[in-house]
Amino acid sequence: MRIVLDTNCLIQSISQRSRYYAIWESLVEGKNTLCVTNEIITEYLEILQRLTDYETAEAIVKTIINSKFVEFVVPYYRFNIITQDPDDNKFVDCAISANARYIVSNDHHFDILKTISFPHIDVLTLEEFFSLIK
Repeated sequence: MRIVLDTNCLIQSISQRSRYYAIWESLVEGKNTLCVTNEIITEYLEILQRLTDYETAEAIVKTIINSKFVEFVVPYYRFNIITQDPDDNKFVDCAISANARYIVSNDHHFDILKTISFPHIDVLTLEEFFSLIK
């Protein structure tokens, strides 16, 4: 299954002690495909560096970049659907360009996607996606 993972959901899933670690494992083992853009990778790195240390952040991002189960996408169109937090549009544009099945996010800014018919993008919370893959 092709997914786009919001940064906060990535952070909640990478620790082996996390309830959601199975999500990270599913990406590393190729059970799901993580779709990313350069913008998303940059955000992952920036936030991880704030929350951990440089080496840990680098190791996580290198794991993502070097994985054969990660698809890099280049969005050629900006939909600008999320107006409350325009920075979140990078995840929407990636999902549309990658034809991803889900955006996984706990961010309520993505709720706007439930009100539009085109482009159709399903958004699951971290808990919903966790339940789906369990």
